[in-house]
Amino acid sequence: MQVNPDSVRVVCGEDSVIVDVQQDLLAIGQLINASDITFGGCAPTGQDASGTMTSDALVYSFALIYTPSGINGSPIVRTNGAVVGIECHYLRKQNVSSNALVPTWIPYYATMAAEAQLNFSLRLMDDAWQNERASNVYFLGNVLNIEASVLVGNSQPLRVFVDSCVATLVPDVSSVPSYAFVQNSGCLTDAKVTGSHSQFLPRKQDDKLQLQLDAFRFSQDGRSSMFITCSLRATVASVPVDSQHKACSFSLAANRWMSVDGNDQVCGCCDTSCGPAGVAGAQGTGVLGPITVQQGPPMGSQPGQLYMLKG
Repeated sequence: MQVNPDSVRVVCGEDSVIVDVQQDLLAIGQLINASDITFGGCAPTGQDASGTMTSDALVYSFALIYTPSGINGSPIVRTNGAVVGIECHYLRKQNVSSNALVPTWIPYYATMAAEAQLNFSLRLMDDAWQNERASNVYFLGNVLNIEASVLVGNSQPLRVFVDSCVATLVPDVSSVPSYAFVQNSGCLTDAKVTGSHSQFLPRKQDDKLQLQLDAFRFSQDGRSSMFITCSLRATVASVPVDSQHKACSFSLAANRWMSVDGNDQVCGCCDTSCGPAGVAGAQGTGVLGPITVQQGPPMGSQPGQLYMLKG
């Protein structure tokens, strides 16, 4: 189900961007509610001042997000969500005179790519990160390779983030005990809290994010299985990362936070508060489990060797 290209009209002005959205956004006769539309994290008429620069143009990138709410207050929906990527390109011109150079920004064109449904995925991967792991059984001392990804048809490139992750003994994220190891819109806190080697790995592609988590068990509880629930988010890849859209690990060797996307400054809020999560971008949830973590490998095994357990 794709967004009807004629349902969205964009006007790139000198100091504003106007986006008109038809109520029949998906061209299926199902009218959307205005309250279900956000533009750069704001109301539909909001303006996002973030931008990038090329040799010929200043480029402003936005994400128009449609997240359907329950029909008439009910817990059901009958339409998919949608993400519309919008770019406004402004030619760079300068007038030379006795005065200082003053740039003049002229509206050039707007490009838009739309796709109705984003598919988020959260998987346990093998050591080579090539295939999904055949077994969910680990031992203390092993490492969990967790890969978050987002897949969308012919949309412009997207970048995926892990906003938060919590481990629980049952699928209910509000249950006790629980352990949140990713917090604050993408801060992987496990290494700083426990001294582990847990980390986000450097990105190989924008639509995937790899996380290594040292295996653990809950203390004072005999159950060996757990569930991991993560909140995932995707934004247009051309939009720069910021404090609400980041992937930060704590380096014990360097004693500081580091971003997998190269801009460590966005991690500066990881020890305090990074503000409200998810101010822009499409959102999804991934659940792993049950994951079994045994106390230790059988006697005589090699370090890191995995065993299939039969119950």
